Amino acid sequence: MPHRTTALLWRALLTAALICAVGLLPWLSRTDPALTVLKARSAERDPDPEVLAAVRTQLGLDKGPFHLLGQWLTGLPRGDAGRSWISGAEVTPAVLQALGASLLLMSAALVVASVTAGAVCARTLRRTGRPAGRTGSAVLAALPEFLVASVLATVVGVRLGWLPALGWYGPRWVALPALALGVPAGAVLGRLLDDLLPGAFAEPWVRAGVARGLSGGRIARHAVRRCLPGLLPNTGLFVVGLTGGAVAVEQIFDIPGLGRTTLQAALAQDLPVLQAGTLALLLLAAGAAGLARLAARLLVGPALRADALPSLHGPADPTARRTRPVVLGALLLGVVALGLPRDPLALDTGLRLHHPTWAHPFGTDALGRDLLARVAHGAVDTLLLALAISAVALGTGVLLGLAPRLSGPLVDTVNAVPPVLAALLVTAVAGNGSGTPALAVAVLAWTPLAAHTSALLRQERATLHVTATRGLGAGRRHLLRHTLLPAVLPPVTRHALLRLPGVALALASLGFLGLGAQPPSPEWGLLLAENQPYAERAPWAVLAPAAVLALLGALAVTASGGVRAAGQGKLAAR
Repeated sequence: MPHRTTALLWRALLTAALICAVGLLPWLSRTDPALTVLKARSAERDPDPEVLAAVRTQLGLDKGPFHLLGQWLTGLPRGDAGRSWISGAEVTPAVLQALGASLLLMSAALVVASVTAGAVCARTLRRTGRPAGRTGSAVLAALPEFLVASVLATVVGVRLGWLPALGWYGPRWVALPALALGVPAGAVLGRLLDDLLPGAFAEPWVRAGVARGLSGGRIARHAVRRCLPGLLPNTGLFVVGLTGGAVAVEQIFDIPGLGRTTLQAALAQDLPVLQAGTLALLLLAAGAAGLARLAARLLVGPALRADALPSLHGPADPTARRTRPVVLGALLLGVVALGLPRDPLALDTGLRLHHPTWAHPFGTDALGRDLLARVAHGAVDTLLLALAISAVALGTGVLLGLAPRLSGPLVDTVNAVPPVLAALLVTAVAGNGSGTPALAVAVLAWTPLAAHTSALLRQERATLHVTATRGLGAGRRHLLRHTLLPAVLPPVTRHALLRLPGVALALASLGFLGLGAQPPSPEWGLLLAENQPYAERAPWAVLAPAAVLALLGALAVTASGGVRAAGQGKLAAR
């Protein structure tokens, strides 16, 4: 009970700190909130001193941020979150309506993600634990959501006319955005589940089940159930991420969801709407985390409390193709080597959106610039920075994951912050410098790794061999160094590798908000954003950077097989 009270107090403190940071955003960023609100209300109106003074008086800005925050908090017990500084409408009904749209979209996306994850794991389940090929799932996991959304809206919605591409008027309007969100998320979840399945199939109960004549399908279902407790914390993070972080998809399909509402409020510094949206995401994060932990306990059963679990770490696949990551790495290096000697900024307006040729193997963009050169030069900065961020995120996630009582509420709180809002908060504190995008991405990148570490550590501590080692007199430091970390580090490292393309894309895509790379920088996310409007006329302009990003994803995931082999070798040696 004391531990639960401490956790609740820690969660409440983190929530209060985040709400206060959001309420102080205009003052932290050293901007005039009256000027920002006036521009959001009417961009053409002249911001003379008298008009700005009237806006400050109307909103109560002269009384200071803490007075405004206190006034907003006192209305919450009555269900009153204030009125929008832009439209003057009540905030609570608007945020609840946006939350309802996001929850419906999130539910549909989770269904798509579940189907996708099942498809990713199907071959491993049929082969009773022998890992299947990883390249296809890696490509799906590396696809940027906004690119999938644009392709679906253009091809399925506009060209073929099978489903509506814009608006939010009924179930038919849910299909395309749910696919755009669910397919990449399902590929990530499927890879994490596929990573755990060999360990489940290597446990003694499988051999006992086969001896008793249980069908392969029944054994596969029990193997999935055995792996789900280690996966549920990340599923809870996906629930919140699909609700508040689906900004790009909501923008493309014109969905009035909570992520889009929060983005618009953050850019316009509409603090009542921004604070209410953030609070809704925090409550959702706490609820999702609580349900995930409860479901994990129910799935594991009394074995978790009795310290009677088998270790969920199977042997490496001896048939794994060690040459595949070498081939993929050579392809990626070849693209970079061919493009680096070319000028990424050279313009040739006579070759605008020109198709691929021997002179321009990837074609040209809307300004006639060589896409191979831009992809190669963008790879240097993007990949090196993404690798550095992933390494920092891995270290931070593992360290905090080893202290779940401290990191659990922290993970839920940080993950509830939409990436857009996190970037704005980091920019407000650190300034709009060259390192701001990396810092903004690093602030969020460690959370799924910490959740994964905590989930695996909780199960590993309840295994029979750890109980026996503890009974022989081993101390905490010995257990951590020689038993727990060797079992937890390999799967979490593979998880970090799986997320490497996402880190690269998140880093570059901050250019959308003016917080990251700006034209004419050749960063990959900016390349996708610049060429997205021409996807129908010149698909190669989008396919080239997307294909290289997918190649990076395939390389990262296939290289994780070496991490599995190294980790299992250490465990066997011990």
